[in-house]
Amino acid sequence: MLSHKAKYGLKALLSLAADVDARPVMVAELAKRERLPKKFLEQILLELKHRGLLQSRRGKGGGYLLTRPPTKVSVGEVLRALDGPLAPTPCTSETAYVKCDECEDETTCGIHMLMKEVRDATARILDSTSLADVVQSMTAAQAVRRAATHVALANRDAAALKRPDRAVPFVPTRRKA
Repeated sequence: MLSHKAKYGLKALLSLAADVDARPVMVAELAKRERLPKKFLEQILLELKHRGLLQSRRGKGGGYLLTRPPTKVSVGEVLRALDGPLAPTPCTSETAYVKCDECEDETTCGIHMLMKEVRDATARILDSTSLADVVQSMTAAQAVRRAATHVALANRDAAALKRPDRAVPFVPTRRKA
């Protein structure tokens, strides 16, 4: 399961990736924009900076920004930086392997084989998905939502024209003198 730390860090990086100006963004602005707890976000961003995913600038016009273009940062890299290995069990981790005490032979262990498949599929998806890919998907979904809202409002207005008895009356407001 994705931890709050990883989810908040990913949300913050996606917000920075979506910023077409690629300008530094203050922690307070990111926290407000993404509705995240500011103190926790500060810790997360600092960790991402130490991992080389973010850089910071001090002073006026300062804040955090990505160290690389969003097309060059994978979701897998972000999640590993914040939560550690993607593997669901220690015996299937490529970066933090620990042999199971109760397992005689990993090559015949059904749990090991299954969890290795889960790890491989998860890594394949997350490592091949960049921040830019996610931003592009979000932008497309927002456009579809706006279009659906527009269509729904147009249909409502068209129905009101056909049935004037159900139309919302226009009530002019009086100006105060």
